[in-house]
Amino acid sequence: ILDIGAESTRPGAVPVGWEEERERLEPVLAGLVGESVPISVDTYHPETAAWAIAAGAKMINCVYAQYIPQMLELMKDASDVELVMPAKFEGDIRGLEARIYLDPMIGFDTTREEDLALIQSIPELLRRGRVLVGVSRKRIVKKLTGEKVTGKNLGGNLAIALWCVMNGADVVRVHDVRETVQAIKVLSALKGNGNV
Repeated sequence: ILDIGAESTRPGAVPVGWEEERERLEPVLAGLVGESVPISVDTYHPETAAWAIAAGAKMINCVYAQYIPQMLELMKDASDVELVMPAKFEGDIRGLEARIYLDPMIGFDTTREEDLALIQSIPELLRRGRVLVGVSRKRIVKKLTGEKVTGKNLGGNLAIALWCVMNGADVVRVHDVRETVQAIKVLSALKGNGNV
C-alpha cells in the first residue's frame, strides 16, 4: 500500500483546506492510480476523501476520530475501499469491519509512556479488528534512545515495526520500506514459518 498525503499531521503543522489539499494530491494520484500497488490517501477532509475514492484510491487514512462518521458514510457507497481510523473511535462500524483498520495513533499528542502503552495494546486491539500501526519516524524513538541526529533512528524504528508485527499487527506504516521489509523477512525466516 502506498500512502500519500498533502497535509502534515506533525505537531505544529499548518492545516490545509480541502481545496488546496486536492490540488496538491491531484497530479500525484493521477500518476499512481492503475499501478500495481493499492493507493491510500491520508486525509481527514471528507471532500478530499470522496474525490480520492472517485479518482481510484483504495484506502482512506483518517487520523481524526471526529471525521470518521463522514468517512464511514463514504464507504457505504464504495464497496472496494478500506478505511484506517483511530482505534479510540467510539461508533457504529457494523457491516464495515472487514474493511477497517484500527490505528492506535502513536505520537499524536501523547507522552512516551502513553506511546509505549499504545504499542503494547496491539494484541488487545486485534480482538476488535485488523490493526495498522504508523510506527516510523516517531518522537518515541528519540525519547527512548536519546538520539538527536535526524535520520539516525532507523534501528529504533525497525525495533518498533518488528515488535508490532510479532504481536499481530496486520500492517505497519513506514518510511524506510526496503529496510523494514528486509527485517520482516529475516524475522519470518527465524520464526521458521515464512509468514510474518
